[in-house]
Amino acid sequence: MYRAGLRLSEALALKPKDVDADAGTVTVLHGKGDRRRVVGIDPGSMAIVLRWVEKRPSLGLTGRTQLFCTLEGRPLHASYVRTLLHRLGHQAEIEKRVHPHGLRHSMSYELMMEGVPVPIIQQQLGHASLATTQRYLDHLAPKDLVDTMQRREFGV
Repeated sequence: MYRAGLRLSEALALKPKDVDADAGTVTVLHGKGDRRRVVGIDPGSMAIVLRWVEKRPSLGLTGRTQLFCTLEGRPLHASYVRTLLHRLGHQAEIEKRVHPHGLRHSMSYELMMEGVPVPIIQQQLGHASLATTQRYLDHLAPKDLVDTMQRREFGV
């Protein structure tokens, strides 16, 4: 969710076939509004996903089970993931609330800070409207405003 900017429901619906290691992509078949999109994922994160994909057969997990599932092949429930992230955030002594959608926000903020154009961030997030992405980013950090204010000088 974090490194690809996926919604929780999108991540939990993935199947192993939706991951293309050679292309460095993940295909979301049923995103918000039932839209299909292909997103990129960085090589380090892809390597972690591939380690799990390679481990699955030894556990008797086939390509028909969700990519992210229990060790017995049962689907993960969204409530379990939310509770797990909250607990892990608490254990890591993170003061802010840790939740699935926050991971998506973090990824988009990092892309913005790296100078990635907003239309690219829009595509990665699967937003139909550029205005939605802009509001999303403005909510996270009003970068242009802060940059402008930081360039000002106080005359003494």
